[in-house]
Amino acid sequence: MSTVPATKAVLLMNLGSPESTSVQEVRKYLHEFLMDKRVIDSPYVIRKLIVDGIIVPFRAPRSAEAYRRIWWPEGSPLIVLTRRLSALLSQQVEIPVSWCMRYGHPRPDEAMDELLLKNPRLQELLLIPLYPHYAMSSYETAVEYARYWYRKKRYSFKLRVLAPFYRNDDYIQVLSTHIQQSLLPDHYLLFSYHGVPERHIRKSDITGHHCLLTPDCCETPSPAHAYCYRHQVFTTTRLVAKAIGLTPDRYGLSFQSRLGRDPWLQPYTAQRLAELPAEGIKKLQVVCPAFVSDCLETLEEIEMEGQKIFLEHGGEHFEMIPCLNTQAAWIAVLKKWTDQFATGELSKLLPEKIQ
Repeated sequence: MSTVPATKAVLLMNLGSPESTSVQEVRKYLHEFLMDKRVIDSPYVIRKLIVDGIIVPFRAPRSAEAYRRIWWPEGSPLIVLTRRLSALLSQQVEIPVSWCMRYGHPRPDEAMDELLLKNPRLQELLLIPLYPHYAMSSYETAVEYARYWYRKKRYSFKLRVLAPFYRNDDYIQVLSTHIQQSLLPDHYLLFSYHGVPERHIRKSDITGHHCLLTPDCCETPSPAHAYCYRHQVFTTTRLVAKAIGLTPDRYGLSFQSRLGRDPWLQPYTAQRLAELPAEGIKKLQVVCPAFVSDCLETLEEIEMEGQKIFLEHGGEHFEMIPCLNTQAAWIAVLKKWTDQFATGELSKLLPEKIQ
């Protein structure tokens, strides 16, 4: 990277993590996460009652134990991987690169302050939310949180945002190649995406009359698809399956991490893991394309708990395919987008205001 103060920079943004595996830190993290109105979208008083009175007191000890099972010597896998990704990308591009989290630290403004301190001539910042798909509880909340701090501190530079890249050719190619290199003979492939409540899909429908109203809504062209998580994960799955030559009997799709009793997107991953052996699928691989970095939802929920469910119900072999993490090919894609931004050629930008 050039030592001359830059006029452009890139900021990678991921979900976040507790600072340690202590119950106290996990409780603090869960409170911030679950009190987000784009995660639990109930009125504030109801949300606070549910989160602080019911969910956090019971969930924090269990979540702390889950984090202990996947914690690395350097810290939270998600934090470590995001920091490494930022450092590796920084080594290959000509403009500064930093990173931040939606929950916990570093916050977007902390990263922006540091970038501005080192680059007082900064005129334009590209935010890259590390979520391929648009969802209220991931992409949208990350972007709006970054914009909140941007407006609050009245930065003079322009803030640009990379649009969801769920169908971007470069992303599909790198994801497909990664999966294909990991595929084992005679194994079924399950695409497990993070779930969201069905009401989130309806709330994100900018037309107000498309999503989840017909069985084929995700296949019927609509402006709603620009903000529809369900359509976007279906699209990613279809494009990847086509790229690696998977026939419909070789793969499936499901949704994990359900919270509460309201209907979420189906089928549920845990349920499918229990059902697949009885359907004759004894050898299974699972990939989680909603994440680009391994985290609690992949390392504990899928690789540990998911494997246990599958084997206990008659499965014979289970393997989780890691996320893209810090693979050279994924960094090359990020480098391409960064270089395009640096030269003013990047067209994959989110409109100035999320609808």
